[in-house]
Amino acid sequence: MVKDLVYLIPAGKYGKEEILSLLNNHPEIKFASLVGIDLAGNDTDEKVPISLFIKDMDDFYNGSAVQTDGSSVVLTGIATLNNAKVDMLADAGVNWFVDYNFEHIDEETGKPVGTLRIPAFLVHNSVRVDSRSILAQSLEYVKGEIKSLFQKNEKIAGLEHINNADVEDIIFTAATELEFWVKTPANKAEVEELSASQVLQEQYWQRTRGNVRTAMEQALLMMAQYGLEPEMGHKEVGGVKAKIDEAGHLSHVMEQLEIDWKFSNALQCADNELQARILVKEAFRANGLEVTFKAKPIIGVAGNGEHTHIGIAAKLKSGKIVNLFSPTDMKQYFLSAIGYGAIMGLLKHYEVINPFISSTNDSLNRLKPGFEAPICIVTSLGHTPAVPSRNRTILAGLVRDVNNPMATRFEVRSPNPYTNTYIALTAFYMSMLDGIKAAVNSGKSVAEIDAELSKEAGTKGFYLENDRAYRSEHDVFDDYSAEERDRLFSKPPATVWENTQSISKYPEKVKTLTAGGAFRPELVQAFVAGALVRWQTELLNRIIPENLTIVKESKSLHGADSASDLDLNNWDKINTLRVYLAKDCLSQKSLFTRIKEAIKAGDFDSVSELQIEMADKVGVLKALYSQYKKNMIHIC
Repeated sequence: MVKDLVYLIPAGKYGKEEILSLLNNHPEIKFASLVGIDLAGNDTDEKVPISLFIKDMDDFYNGSAVQTDGSSVVLTGIATLNNAKVDMLADAGVNWFVDYNFEHIDEETGKPVGTLRIPAFLVHNSVRVDSRSILAQSLEYVKGEIKSLFQKNEKIAGLEHINNADVEDIIFTAATELEFWVKTPANKAEVEELSASQVLQEQYWQRTRGNVRTAMEQALLMMAQYGLEPEMGHKEVGGVKAKIDEAGHLSHVMEQLEIDWKFSNALQCADNELQARILVKEAFRANGLEVTFKAKPIIGVAGNGEHTHIGIAAKLKSGKIVNLFSPTDMKQYFLSAIGYGAIMGLLKHYEVINPFISSTNDSLNRLKPGFEAPICIVTSLGHTPAVPSRNRTILAGLVRDVNNPMATRFEVRSPNPYTNTYIALTAFYMSMLDGIKAAVNSGKSVAEIDAELSKEAGTKGFYLENDRAYRSEHDVFDDYSAEERDRLFSKPPATVWENTQSISKYPEKVKTLTAGGAFRPELVQAFVAGALVRWQTELLNRIIPENLTIVKESKSLHGADSASDLDLNNWDKINTLRVYLAKDCLSQKSLFTRIKEAIKAGDFDSVSELQIEMADKVGVLKALYSQYKKNMIHIC
């Protein structure tokens, strides 16, 4: 880090004149970049010389200074080739960050060249169409609806300590936990070795060493400079022990890490996450290490989650902040009516939330039974209100501290680092609002609402569906069979196609997300259309070619004189699978070819079924070939 650098401009701290003065005093800031977020969560980076930014500053605020090609970002069906103009409107209500290139030193100042990254909204045909706008506008709607509940009700169950007339504002708090894998370039590790280390819990909370430790510390220090207020960095469950080379440096690094930072308001939380990913990647790259935020970079080993914490608070006229999820008596009840309503709304609508959380092949590779994968639509509150506990097998759990009501929140465990956090938070808060309205307007007591959430499947409720269970304090993987989980908590989707079909299957639930007019139906459809395009493209151009490589590399290793009957039997199974997967013949087309043809025909039900079969067959092939190779030894 270099002294006298400006890392951020806090929201609301600088007016235009102050920004001009700051930029004039820091000539190392050479560029400005408006950062818009498309529906897939991609951020734009259009560098404008700082002199033009200063000259046209007013235009940056009214959206007429910078435009982007909307057909080149993910605004599927909205910004088209014949109507691609998208304006970019600076957002002055959040922090602006300065991104420094420490490999490009300004000759005049001797400091790294900086780019002022300005979060922005994307406007098409005079209407906002970007992820940041969807979240910002949705929160305004939710805020108004919750304030209205306080105005219409003299008291709300579990919030008797609040004078409803004193509620002045509603605050949405959120935080994400960033998990990632780090490795030395081109390094590979055997899945068996990684899996064994994970089962033996050899890596979790271990001491970091060498350049991994240096990069972690640098990332945490840089996050502090950018106002993210880091809280913790540590090793996660995945990885193997690194080796030391002849020079005393670590080599063959392959380990999983996590970095956490302080919560903030929901929109700033999503902006902060984007900045955190940049800082982490740059810190590790500068130390010769590669970072991946993929949800499941290595099949068969723990994936990267991004647990998302969400809360709602009220600001009173006195200036006091109160947590709306926390009940008056923390030892008697888990939640207030608003807290219970929030989790019920999220769970009831999760089938139509899931497509926005897990919209890629990679994300669904992580969400499979095992390794605490949050695949069941169920919550856990704890065994008793007086003694908080945590259940790591459920989708969304209650986090609370009996002695600190402000800490009460829900942790949603399904997102991953590439989940579009702006859209995810939108879906969470919009669905929560539906449950909050139902709980508050029911007039029921906290105990009665608790009974609704805790009801058994087959029991009629006033809000939740009759045939489902929504709460469990058990280990949902060890204490239920797969059939019981699917019956009680719904069957999880296996492919992107299966996941997105919930949007058309549950139209009434989709209406909950689109209420208020921010997350408009055409934006929902644009998100889904973009996800399906990426699904098909990745199948054709990445997954099938990668699997074909696996087939080709599964070669015969035995000779005529050295093969045992077991070797011959294993190879016969392997080769049969290889042919089934990749070899066309007159009597039958290969599985790979059938997937390609189904995509071309638009038969996506078949594509989805064949993708599931392909994943299963390739998994069997890899296991068989590993067993076959291990038996290829020479006995002297």
